[in-house]
Amino acid sequence: MTDLALSLDNVSFAYDGQDVLQQVDLKLKAGAFLAVIGPNGGGKTTLVKLLLGMLRPRAGTITVLGKDPAQEAPNVGYVPQHTAYSPSFPITVREVVLLGMPGLKQFRFKPDPDVLERAMTALSQVNMDGYARRRFDTLSGGQRQRVLVARAMASSPALLLFDEPTSNIDPQGRVCLFDILSKLRQAITVVLVSHDFISASTGITDVAAINRRLIQGRDITPEMLELIYGAHEASCPLDGYLKSLSSVFEQREQSGA
Repeated sequence: MTDLALSLDNVSFAYDGQDVLQQVDLKLKAGAFLAVIGPNGGGKTTLVKLLLGMLRPRAGTITVLGKDPAQEAPNVGYVPQHTAYSPSFPITVREVVLLGMPGLKQFRFKPDPDVLERAMTALSQVNMDGYARRRFDTLSGGQRQRVLVARAMASSPALLLFDEPTSNIDPQGRVCLFDILSKLRQAITVVLVSHDFISASTGITDVAAINRRLIQGRDITPEMLELIYGAHEASCPLDGYLKSLSSVFEQREQSGA
């Protein structure tokens, strides 16, 4: 069994002849927490689809948990950016989590006790077990996102993949979610894909900047910032913002986070 959760070697992908990803290399050890940061249109969604086995690379190789991504899909918990649901549909929090259990075609109105116990365990991991009987549509954005994390956890995945998990969450909800993800990665590998740099400042072990190309490291570097934003003169207002971002990661390094 490999100790790498993800491995991308010289991966490229194009839509209608237009390059989206170019010669991407990525290595991630099992148990790591990776934040993939990049602008809209930079290839983040394409990378997610490649990792899920929904797309095949034009060139290069990808392994997830040591195997082809399509083969390992059942061992990957995925939390999408948007989840379609009808507010009028009376589904409870526990029932949402049960939808993530393997063997959905055998889902019954009254699941077996061991299935219910697994669902409750997943909810307790995200501090939402007290809401099990609440209707899903009555929850806040942050609470709903935590329930979706529990749904992804219900299948006992080895890898959790998040696509823009904080897009509809208030600041307090973000802090809570990141704290939960930091604790989860003690048992599984977590990959968080976002355009939000703050996502990369809490509990992560690895950072990857993506904008067609990909640069991986322990912290945000000037090279990563230039890849995402382009080069800017010191007099440019963006330069001050980029320096403030760098200081966030320097403080994280000094605190041993």
